Amino acid sequence: MQTFVAVVEAGSFVGAVASTGLSKPAVSRQVAELEQLLGVRLLQRTTRRLSLTGEGQAYHQRCKELLQALAEAEAEAGSATAQAQGRLRVGAPLSFGALHLAGLWGRFLDANPRVTLDIVLADRVVDLVEEGYDLAVRIARLPDSTLVSRTLARTRVLLCASPQYLAQHGTPQHPRELAQHAVVQYSYWSAGEVWSFTGPGGEVRVRTRARMHANNGDTCRAAALAHQGLILQPDFLIAPDLRAGRLVEVMPDWHAAELEIQAVYPTRRQLPLKVRRLVDFLAEALREPPWLAGTDAGCKPAPLLHAPLHASHAAADGPA
Repeated sequence: MQTFVAVVEAGSFVGAVASTGLSKPAVSRQVAELEQLLGVRLLQRTTRRLSLTGEGQAYHQRCKELLQALAEAEAEAGSATAQAQGRLRVGAPLSFGALHLAGLWGRFLDANPRVTLDIVLADRVVDLVEEGYDLAVRIARLPDSTLVSRTLARTRVLLCASPQYLAQHGTPQHPRELAQHAVVQYSYWSAGEVWSFTGPGGEVRVRTRARMHANNGDTCRAAALAHQGLILQPDFLIAPDLRAGRLVEVMPDWHAAELEIQAVYPTRRQLPLKVRRLVDFLAEALREPPWLAGTDAGCKPAPLLHAPLHASHAAADGPA
């Protein structure tokens, strides 16, 4: 298995000689014996290049996981202070990653000097397996049962606007009044321009009139600060604006959604030590959400709301 992985990563049998310490005939023989043992062809061989078969791709991924687990098991057996090691590819929503995760990566690397990080920020939902991610931070409910997750924190999605916009256009008192207002629409919000609220009398849905669409929460926030309309955005993004009075929460008795901030990773029998260390680190770092520090009543988290599941269930990586 080690020889096979070395061949794949080097792209040739000759290239695997240096990393394995074996001769080229020995490398070729070991791969051939592995294919004979499995009863499948793992590599397509031509005079110019090697390529993985479908079976080879799946087997290569499992080999890497097993070899990494083996290395960690040996390290743990040999030392009570085993160190996580290897490359960690992590995905996170753009605004949340920039605001609340960027300052954490240095601390994690200091505590885990043999780990390297590859951080990718994007609001779209990435395919962890297909795109080679070890872990993703998502702001939503977990719809895919093939993944496992750990809740790190929660964030409330709030309706707000600038005082100047409200002074000019009036402050809506009921969700149905939003149909008469300009809104700035987050493109990845699950229900599009149909916004849902739960409050006195139950759930109300209203079709809004988007003056602007944006696939990033910071852009929506900037438009609201420029008095262009109402926005639905999470408190981790807008709490400082609410405290400073730059934005005002509208209809505080009507709740849009509360979303979970989750660490999500593929189901594995043995979670790699590097992933386990990162999940534990993030859980501790976000145990007391920094965006709630010094918060006022308008930003305090409400009990988890279950009514507007359609809003949070498919909200991509959340309104971020």
